[in-house]
Amino acid sequence: MALECSVFASHSSMKSGLRSLAVRSSHTAVSTTASQTSHTAIRTPHSGYHFDGSSRRFMEGWYFKVALPDEKQSFAWMYSIEDPAFSESPSGIKELVKGPRFPGMGAQVLGPNDEYLFQFQDTTRKFWASPTELALGGTFASKKGSSPPRSLLPSQEFDTRVEEGFQVDAFWHQGFLRDNGRSPKLNTVDSVRWEYSTRPLYGWGNSGSGQKATAGWLAAFPVFEPHWQICMAHGLSTGWIQWGEKRYEFEDVPSYVEKNWGGTFPEKWFWVQCNVFEGSSGDVALTSGGGKRGLPFPPGSFEEVAMVGVHHAGKFYEFVPWAGEVEWEITPWGSWKIAASTIEYEVLLEATTDTPGTVLRAPTRDGLVPICQDTFDGKLKLQIWERSVNGVRGKLVLDVTSEMAALEVGGGPWYTTWKKKSRMAEPLRSLVGLQLDLESIFSSVPALKPPGL
Repeated sequence: MALECSVFASHSSMKSGLRSLAVRSSHTAVSTTASQTSHTAIRTPHSGYHFDGSSRRFMEGWYFKVALPDEKQSFAWMYSIEDPAFSESPSGIKELVKGPRFPGMGAQVLGPNDEYLFQFQDTTRKFWASPTELALGGTFASKKGSSPPRSLLPSQEFDTRVEEGFQVDAFWHQGFLRDNGRSPKLNTVDSVRWEYSTRPLYGWGNSGSGQKATAGWLAAFPVFEPHWQICMAHGLSTGWIQWGEKRYEFEDVPSYVEKNWGGTFPEKWFWVQCNVFEGSSGDVALTSGGGKRGLPFPPGSFEEVAMVGVHHAGKFYEFVPWAGEVEWEITPWGSWKIAASTIEYEVLLEATTDTPGTVLRAPTRDGLVPICQDTFDGKLKLQIWERSVNGVRGKLVLDVTSEMAALEVGGGPWYTTWKKKSRMAEPLRSLVGLQLDLESIFSSVPALKPPGL
């Protein structure tokens, strides 16, 4: 349950102190063997940091979201690192040889009523991330006499060393950020401080089974970039967020984690995510996205692909173009319609919003620039049916609605409605659809294992 209260109330200060102690105790508890074992069962491929040390154009971005159903509000933190091979922008001969680079670390936060905060620094020196697990952090300003952390710290030590920054892993997220005035046209807040723990429930796959790479096994290699991985389709988070002058406290609210990495974002894309639904007796978590992305050959070629993934009652319903058909109809803003089918199931989702949304930044060939539009105020209807062998729609498996869907469009151009049907052609369809367990394969030759996997 989420609670909003004034920071000036004395009893709120006492409650926040108790909440802080409880949350920090939870942070200590998550390192127990039982919790680690539980998380291992739903750990997805590509949880780690994918930077391989080369000087090629590279970005990696992480998205952490918590939803507060009682408030009908949400928060999302978006962290990005660009061109980490360069501590600062190259110039002179180095720029002529390597081409333009845009090294930097960014932190964006989208909050209630589509309010926004953005902090950025044009250096990569104060960022760290684990190459094997979901764990990262960044420092915008250190406390006097302290150096920026290079790994996850105990909560109290982080507070004593970091003035402005963040740290996060699969179980714990904390930090303090201050808007540095780079978004004068947006409705911004001055600062945000937070601490919350997370209990992961769904990764990306059936409960009790091996988890999947969202983009297939080829995501382990620099082809079809950018790559995309849902790290946690659904979890429950407990803690507090100080958003400007308002404080939100919450217990066991829905949370979500995903990431992207590669040379740049797609040329054009859409995205729908929701794990707060009405009409179901159990948890439901939806993610859908599609984009126009570059192909490795021939040079300058693109493909348009999309997917839908739904978790419900321990089962994962996956709709991808290498195992079925996905089609979509997305307006420049306001309406998202996606339908997909496999041999066994059919899914339909329809989302709308009448809010203007907020312009966010995404990594591009020209650095981290305003290029996408988001809202948390989407209305969504999601349905799944069984499908007969001859393609006839059968039993209704799931029929749920929400008024808290996260919606996005990005890139472009978006002159008209984007309508497309995506189905991979052979031989690429069979190649991408191979069920390869790369982690097991590389376990025998760990020196060859790609970073991030």
